[in-house]
This record gives sequence, C-alpha cells and structure tokens, in this order.
Amino acid sequence: MTADKIVIGLAGMPGSGKSIVVDTARELGYDIVVMGDVIRQETLKRSLALTPQNVGKVMLQLREEGGNYVIAEKCIPKIEEQASFKVLVDGLRSLHEADIFKKHFSKFSLLAVHASPETRFNRLSNRRRSDDTSDWKVFYERDMRELSVGLGNVIAMAGQMIVNENSFEQVKSKVKESLKMVEEKWLK
Repeated sequence: MTADKIVIGLAGMPGSGKSIVVDTARELGYDIVVMGDVIRQETLKRSLALTPQNVGKVMLQLREEGGNYVIAEKCIPKIEEQASFKVLVDGLRSLHEADIFKKHFSKFSLLAVHASPETRFNRLSNRRRSDDTSDWKVFYERDMRELSVGLGNVIAMAGQMIVNENSFEQVKSKVKESLKMVEEKWLK
C-alpha cells in the first residue's frame, strides 16, 4: 500500500464536467491520471477508430478479458510515478476500480460530478471529441453502457458530490472547496 499520496478518484457521466475538476485540480498542484487514456490507447492498438462505439466496445472487452479491476490495475503504476503527493484519477467507472485503489492507496477518496442528461448531451455535442456524439440515440447508448459497468454506483458512493448545472465560476469554486475538504481529511 502506498500511504504517502492523496489519491482522489473522479467519477461522472460523459459530459458532466469532469474536465473542470481536472483543470482545477491541476491548478492546485494535483497530477492527473486519466483512466480513459488506457482505453483509448488500447482502441488504437487494436487498429480501431476512436468512435463512441469502438471505445465503448474496447472498454467492455478489456473488462471481459482482464476482469473488473483491469483498468485500475493499469493505472496504479501511472499514479505511483507521479511527482506530486496529490493525484486525481479521472474516470472511475465501477466500485471494483475504487476498491483496487483503496487497497493500494491508504488516502483514497471518491469525488463525483453530476449534470442532467440534457446538459451533458449539449456539452458533448459542442465539445466534439472523437468519441463524442451529437446523436441522442448514440449518447443514450453510451450512457447505458457506462451505467452497465457500475458508474452509477461509484457516483452514489462518492464522499463529495459536485452538481455542475451552474456557472463555470460557481462550479470551479465548489471543486476547490471539495478538494480542500478531501485534503483536510487526510492531512489531519
């Protein structure tokens, strides 16, 4: 177990505003490990385009091939090699992943960000990352796939919840407050 790092697992549905949390954490001295990068890298390794369908299919295949812990296990060395003693892990999808991080990092906490489906759909339509969509049906299918691996459970079990339906400044302030609360918990 690595006791010296504060590790915060970040969960949220696609388009909920995890990037605001990531950017704010980075400003506050956190190093960032993105779980989705593992899946995107594997998708490219399998010579597939980075579409919502392909990335989702590879996410499910990785879990089927390597178990529910596989993505988290691939992230542990990445977390350990970060220079900062504060690391934010972006993109937890299941309590299995949270459990493996808790076993490896004694100062592990969960943070979730939430936004309504309509808000998230609009954000994704405007963001236009390769695995985003402006098709409601594809968006809904992605949500159902994310929920099927346990993302809703991670969000429900988070120690801190940020609702991202307000202005950028309000949400950023809430993120800072939440990160401070987690740090204070572990630095007592």
